[in-house]
Amino acid sequence: MKQFASTADLAPRKITFARLSDEAYAYTAEGDPNSGVIIGDDSVLVVDATATPVMARQLIEQIRTVTDKPIRHVVLSHYHAVRVLGASAFESEGCEQIIASQGTYELIGERGQQDMQSEIGRFPRLFQAVESIPGLTRPTLVFDRQLTLFLGELEVRILQIGPGHTRGDTIVWLPQSKTLFSGDLVEYQAAAYTGDAQLEEWPETLTKLRALQPAKLVPGRGPALQGVDSVRMGIDFTEDFVRTLFACANESVAKRRTLRETFLYTRSRMDERFGKVYIYEHCLPFDVARAYDEASGIKHPRIWTAERDREMWQALQG
Repeated sequence: MKQFASTADLAPRKITFARLSDEAYAYTAEGDPNSGVIIGDDSVLVVDATATPVMARQLIEQIRTVTDKPIRHVVLSHYHAVRVLGASAFESEGCEQIIASQGTYELIGERGQQDMQSEIGRFPRLFQAVESIPGLTRPTLVFDRQLTLFLGELEVRILQIGPGHTRGDTIVWLPQSKTLFSGDLVEYQAAAYTGDAQLEEWPETLTKLRALQPAKLVPGRGPALQGVDSVRMGIDFTEDFVRTLFACANESVAKRRTLRETFLYTRSRMDERFGKVYIYEHCLPFDVARAYDEASGIKHPRIWTAERDREMWQALQG
């Protein structure tokens, strides 16, 4: 049997801190979770806080190479531990608000602790110095649908335009430069993790992203995309992944396939197109399990626990 999830993935990734415009930067690492940085006239906003305070300090070090302005806002694109548990590191940098959607706030309360233990067990390399995590990250400012901030004269729109990767997904949009920070609603050159997804609604939410006509995009994983055509390619990549996965599950449930049979059938449809992208082998068992549930009528995703993770992995890998 394959080693569980990404416990064998120990190779470090090269970090890139790329300037997209005068005010926007992408913090990426070869398929590891991305963060975004927005530098306003008087302060800095960070999109996604990394997995641990120690890892967040690495992000802060990069920010300090380009500005000494206080980091006053941290936006959580969703509730997953790998995105949020580093938030406490920003307290010493002037952080005044940790911002999340109402849906993300509710999911933290409902399943944040189980998710934290689950994610740490799945992918320990992404939780460097795990002992530095003080506990769950809880937002200090919760919004419904839309929140607009002004960092001096720079307008920053924080939007919850629809469910997809989770039901609380939040994007950050800079209308002046048409720059979009999508969180895990969009992935590029990386598998979409759908273990807590709303698969039926996800394509419609991507349509709403397209309507913004972004010229630059920082996806949840993968390189930053610049240019309308490149951005479109990234959104199309994610939609193709999600639609194919859910179609396989719907067909399998209609034909009364077992979960393992569904997993094998999905591989036959997806391996050629997606099999070599980042974290595909990690994601697919969780993805198929959630897609099978949703196709079977389980609309609200079941909570993943460390025990459930391993039971599912063993059942699907055979």
